[in-house]
Amino acid sequence: MQSERPPEKRNLWARLVTRMVHGYFAYARGMTLGVRAACFDAEGRVFLVRHSYVPGWHLPGGGVERRETALQALAKEMREEGNLVTGDPPQLFHVYFNRGTSKRDHVIFYVCRNVRQSAPKMADREIVEAQFFAPDALPPGTTPATRRRLEEVAGRATPADLW
Repeated sequence: MQSERPPEKRNLWARLVTRMVHGYFAYARGMTLGVRAACFDAEGRVFLVRHSYVPGWHLPGGGVERRETALQALAKEMREEGNLVTGDPPQLFHVYFNRGTSKRDHVIFYVCRNVRQSAPKMADREIVEAQFFAPDALPPGTTPATRRRLEEVAGRATPADLW
């Protein structure tokens, strides 16, 4: 497992890839919009993913594409990143400005309960590891933003406006 570093200390490759992707999105979209979710199973465990291209454990999510609703994007990302199927309907929790990524990126954050996996998630080029964790036993390297969102969802912190 890799230890989590602040965005400004990520390795050069991760920063370059992020800049290139967001450069493309700036041209193609003008503003970027993403979705993420705190996905809890029936036992109250939260699902986290570890990407191949950025360090740390994260909540599942990704970009909203043209002609795609936020809920469609969320369902797609949950399926692609973890073979996750929603139980209860996703609940909108908050919208964040993600200035650590770019000056125009926003994240729509949902809470999903009674989520289940239709099949174990096998490692691929994007997701190298994915699993459920008890909220009080998160893996080392869980990103600070992920920890903050879970504190907010638990009611132990006021939702911030910045991711």
